[in-house]
Amino acid sequence: MQPGQCRKYRYSVAGLRKILRAPAGRITNQTLLAALVLVFGTGVATVAIGSSSGRWAAIAHGVAGLVILLLVPWKSRVVRGGLRRGRATRWVSLLLAGLVVITFGAGVGYATGLVRSIAGRPGLWVHIAVALVLVPLVLWHLVARRIRPRRSDLSRRTFLRAGLLGAGAAGLYFAAGEAVRLGGLPGADRRFTGSYETGSFDPDAMPVTSWLVDPVPAVDPERWRLTVVDGTGRYQLGLDELAASGVRMRATLDCTSGWYARQDWSGVPVKALLPSTGQARSLLVHSVTGYWIRFPVSDVGRLLLATHVGGAPLSAGHGYPLRLVAPGRRGYWWVKWVDRIELQATPWWWQPPFPVT
Repeated sequence: MQPGQCRKYRYSVAGLRKILRAPAGRITNQTLLAALVLVFGTGVATVAIGSSSGRWAAIAHGVAGLVILLLVPWKSRVVRGGLRRGRATRWVSLLLAGLVVITFGAGVGYATGLVRSIAGRPGLWVHIAVALVLVPLVLWHLVARRIRPRRSDLSRRTFLRAGLLGAGAAGLYFAAGEAVRLGGLPGADRRFTGSYETGSFDPDAMPVTSWLVDPVPAVDPERWRLTVVDGTGRYQLGLDELAASGVRMRATLDCTSGWYARQDWSGVPVKALLPSTGQARSLLVHSVTGYWIRFPVSDVGRLLLATHVGGAPLSAGHGYPLRLVAPGRRGYWWVKWVDRIELQATPWWWQPPFPVT
């Protein structure tokens, strides 16, 4: 190596050390806040998106989580300084840190397949539940430990540091994924949403789950009717009339509790019941339990109202007498115990981001 090259090398190493040196506490906190916001946003997107085009959300969620891990050495210096001040509310900050550790551990355990359940609950549910508990604590922390940014925080060194953190987290994410695959861990077989295959082509082995606390209702097939509301009025259909269609569809049910199953469903296409959507902007699908969800009217041609799965009638837990099959959407879109479909002028997005009933 020539003398000039040696000097350039020393300067580049010295510059890298300056970038990797722990920044001021407020910059560490700002970076951590940005990572937490990104983790939460991509986590919500990962739960919501069921098509392969949404793979980016799951990847971004994992990378942002690893950014938080890489920030631990810098944040620990800030924490030690805060503890020395002896604030009365320091226990809340320690609780927040502990919950972050639990969330991260549950996520990694479920992603690798090494810890599929915690205290009898799916590890993914624990990961999500603790993350939701973190939200008010993070908001409290923002108010109680207010960050006062400065114009100098947006320096070239700050952006270089952020770039290195992002690149390091991305490299660690893909290296960890390869290690899981080469190590033959269960996580290597997950779907892009993070779900594990359970009960494909075996409906009896498919888990029975409901969104939040929706109970399994007792439906009398003799009295039950499907109400169809379109632009011309409303009419009702009985179970025998719907089952007579027998149109088959193979689709993947991907539940937000962390499992998925491919099944052969049969029933009547929604398009057959609503041949003309007119000026409608959405389709509301309603359950006997009061649960409902609204679809874009453009989805009508892809939806199936299933009466059978795997050649057998639906079980009560899986939506008997009628269940919606919504390919490319997560399980909470697959309304069970359907009793009404209705074309509406309301935009499809005029609903909570996730069902609340």
